[in-house]
Amino acid sequence: MERTLYEEDHELFRESVRAFVERFVRPGYSQFTADRVITRDVWHEAGRAGFLGLGVADEHGGSDVHDYRFNAVWVEELSKVSAGVASSFSVHTDIVAPYVADLTTQEQRKRWLPAFCSGEMVAAIGMTEPAAGSDLAALRTTAVADGSDWIINGSKTFITNGYSADFVVLAARTDPAAKSARGITLFGVTADTPGFSRGRKLQKVGQPESDTAELFFTDMRVPGDAVIGEVDHGFPLMMQRLPQERISVAVSSIAHATQILGETLDYVAERKAFGASIGSFQHNKFLLAELVTKIDVTQAFVDSCVAAHSRGKLSAVDAAKAKWWSSEVQNAVLDACVQLHGGYGYMTEYRAAQAWMDGRVTKIWAGTNEIMKEIIGRSLGF
Repeated sequence: MERTLYEEDHELFRESVRAFVERFVRPGYSQFTADRVITRDVWHEAGRAGFLGLGVADEHGGSDVHDYRFNAVWVEELSKVSAGVASSFSVHTDIVAPYVADLTTQEQRKRWLPAFCSGEMVAAIGMTEPAAGSDLAALRTTAVADGSDWIINGSKTFITNGYSADFVVLAARTDPAAKSARGITLFGVTADTPGFSRGRKLQKVGQPESDTAELFFTDMRVPGDAVIGEVDHGFPLMMQRLPQERISVAVSSIAHATQILGETLDYVAERKAFGASIGSFQHNKFLLAELVTKIDVTQAFVDSCVAAHSRGKLSAVDAAKAKWWSSEVQNAVLDACVQLHGGYGYMTEYRAAQAWMDGRVTKIWAGTNEIMKEIIGRSLGF
C-alpha cells in the first residue's frame, strides 16, 4: 500500500541513511555481534553525517531538525538491517535526546550536547531496576542532598548501551518520604564519575550487537548542576517522553518485520517441494496473505501515529496501542517466517532465525504489552 507519511526531503534523507548503513553497518555487523557492542568508529561516522543530533539546535552541533518523521526514517532503515543497531542508536537519538535537548539549562546543553551529537559521547537512560521493571514509580536508587551536591546509591539493569555509555540520564528517588511516583529526580551523569561502575555485558536471547549491562552507583557524588529539570519532578517528565520511546519501538518493530517478510517471500518463491515453489501451496499462500495484510494495516496505524507525533498530538494511549500491537504483529510475522523456512529457519546463519530472536524483546521493553493494555483499558474508564 502506498505510504503518504513522507515527503521528498524525508526520502532524500533516507538515501543518506541507506548509504551510511551500506558503508558502515552491514560490513561491521558480524564484528558487532561477536564483540556484543557497536564499534566507536560507527558512532563517530553517524555523528559526522548529522544523524545523532536530530532535534538538537545547530549551535550545539545538532541538525536543528524538529520533525519526528526524520527520526522515523533513521530508525526504519537501521531496523531493516539490524534490530540491535537500531535499538542502540534509537536510545541515543529518540529516548535520551529529548531529555538533554529540551529539559536542560543552557550551560548543561553546552556541556553535553556537542559530544552527544558528534558521537564522541554514547548515551543511555537509567530507569529500569532489578526490583522495578515497568513500574518506574517503585525505583529504589536514591539521591541524598549533601550541601549543594547529591550522593547517589543504587543500581539499574537491562540498560541498552550500558556497557559503552559515557553519559546516562539517571532516575533516582530524592524524597524517600514521598509516595509512589513523587519525589523522583533526573540527573545527567558521566561514566567517569567516582562511584559509577558497570556490571558484565548481559547475555541476551537476541540483539547481541546492542550492548546491555547493569549499572551500579556507590556513594556517587554529583554536583547540583547535574539535575535535569526540577528536583522531585522527574516522574512526570519521564511520563511525558514515554510516547516517543513507544512510537520509536513501533516504527522499528514494523520495519524489521516488513524486511524479513520480504526476504521470506523471496525464499518461498525459490524453494521447491513436490515440484512447485512452497509459496504456491494453498496453506502457505493463505498464510502469506494474512501476514502482508497485518503488516499493511499496522503500518498505516503506525504512520498515523508518527504523523500525529510530528505535530505534537500523539497521545499516551495511542502510543501504547502502537507499541503493543506492532510488537505482537512483528512477533507473529517473524515466527511464521521461521516456519516457512523449515529447518533452515532454525539456523542462526539465516536472517529469519536471528530476527526471530531479536524481535522477542519488543513485547517486553518500553513497558510490557500487559502494561500497554492497562494504559488503554484505563482510558476506557476501567
